[in-house]
Amino acid sequence: MFSGASIAQLLEGIDRIWGLEKGTEITLEANPGSAEVARFRAYRDAGVSRVSIGVQSFDDRHLARLGRIHQSDEAKAAIAAAATIFENWNIDLMHGLSEQTVELAIADIETAIAFGGNHLSWYQLTVERNTRFWSNPPLLPKEEELAAIQEAGSSLLGDSGFSQYEVSAWAREGRVSQHNMNYWEFGDYLGIGAGAHGKLTSENGQVIRTQRTRLPRDYSIGIQSDTPTIDHVIPSQDLAAEFMMNALRLRGGVDVQLFSQRTGQSQACMEPTRRTLRARGLLTDSEHRLQTTSLGYRFLNSVASEFLVR
Repeated sequence: MFSGASIAQLLEGIDRIWGLEKGTEITLEANPGSAEVARFRAYRDAGVSRVSIGVQSFDDRHLARLGRIHQSDEAKAAIAAAATIFENWNIDLMHGLSEQTVELAIADIETAIAFGGNHLSWYQLTVERNTRFWSNPPLLPKEEELAAIQEAGSSLLGDSGFSQYEVSAWAREGRVSQHNMNYWEFGDYLGIGAGAHGKLTSENGQVIRTQRTRLPRDYSIGIQSDTPTIDHVIPSQDLAAEFMMNALRLRGGVDVQLFSQRTGQSQACMEPTRRTLRARGLLTDSEHRLQTTSLGYRFLNSVASEFLVR
């Protein structure tokens, strides 16, 4: 809904208050609708350096089942426009859709790759509470087919020059998303605006999740009363698990020293669990990195949950 001029005003304000380093990656999420595509050049002139286009699928049947208001031709037109205006852009694709076969999932990836982009978010559909799919579950592929889709898609992306750096993120060399890396490395980020979430580390070392109320009217009232966020301090006993649930999603893991830097806790507190997971072949033997093995990556949620204090 923002014009290019509005985005420019927003970025100028952020730069004035906070300061933006030269070369800062500024990503704008866009739907494939014609109104947003028509503004791409204005967004670039405003300072946006990267767009992420929410395609989800190039199959009109799947788009209709997902309740998307765009069609495949609009998605293709949006990507083609982005490719002429931005050097850096991402396509969002889902897999594991209702009645989706391996062949249909691969067709989506092949279409995306053909545009010559450098970043792809490819993630499995999950049915969340309070959604239409939760109350009326679709007929989703069985586990065997989901595994086959994952294997075939990963192979195709790898053969096409993409490297998986996170569970659902694939990039060509030098095109890893800066925001994604900060997020999964348990870095801090500000959530500004109605419905936004953030993560902040206070001066005393507390890690705080922030949440802003979803309705714009309520958000405005909260700003005026100087209570813009709902804050949740992560208990110290949960920090190790929270860190691992993020960092271990990165295929290459993280430097072990990042654990203490981001949680304020000693590495010693996680060592017993780390040794156990190594012995089970779920974490690598590297002393300097926190990283899963290929087996551990397949059972990532179970690995991360081992760090929960019970």
